[in-house]
Amino acid sequence: MTDDKTPLELRAPLLDAMLEHVPFDGWSTTALKHAADDLGVSTAMAELAYPGGAMEVLAAHLERADEDLRIALEALDLPAMRIRDRITIAVRTRFEQAAKHREAVRRGVSLHALPQNMAAGMKAGWRTADVIWRACGDTSTDHNWYTKRASLLAVYSSTLLYWLNDESDDFADTWAFLDRRIENVMSFEKAKFKMREACANAPSLSRFLGRLRYPGT
Repeated sequence: MTDDKTPLELRAPLLDAMLEHVPFDGWSTTALKHAADDLGVSTAMAELAYPGGAMEVLAAHLERADEDLRIALEALDLPAMRIRDRITIAVRTRFEQAAKHREAVRRGVSLHALPQNMAAGMKAGWRTADVIWRACGDTSTDHNWYTKRASLLAVYSSTLLYWLNDESDDFADTWAFLDRRIENVMSFEKAKFKMREACANAPSLSRFLGRLRYPGT
């Protein structure tokens, strides 16, 4: 029974029910109303549960997806794997979990592509990238914290768009695409590391000029 539940207690059931209507009505007030009708609750109660409307339900859906991903990754022995394998498995797990609601994901991507919603979409993507990196054992606190998540978000976003249009068996083409993207990122990271090493070992121009001015130093 749902008629005796509080708005807070209705949030999860409404989200579950709404996911059945999103493929047809999008993340919309109409889909939320249909979800309320399915549960036998009033539209007013649904609005109390999600005062931010359909966009708030979408945000709750993505937060739940991140939590499901975190739990799934905790069950894997990621530390025993190479870093590229950790990232690959983590991203792939996210898409495998989302496969049963692929059309709802597509509708969400379309909604986040609207100018007024792009900030919300970026925030959600950044949170997913952070969940993955934390599960992979990242403990960085300097600028690497940002660059790692920015790079992963680029990989995740491009793979997401590819996955949404992939009709290959078991999404084989998507996994091949993901492997190529991660290979590109790993090559870039290797080149960046070598560049930092080269700069660290390069002669210092300031020290050289200092010696010219103060020969004894």
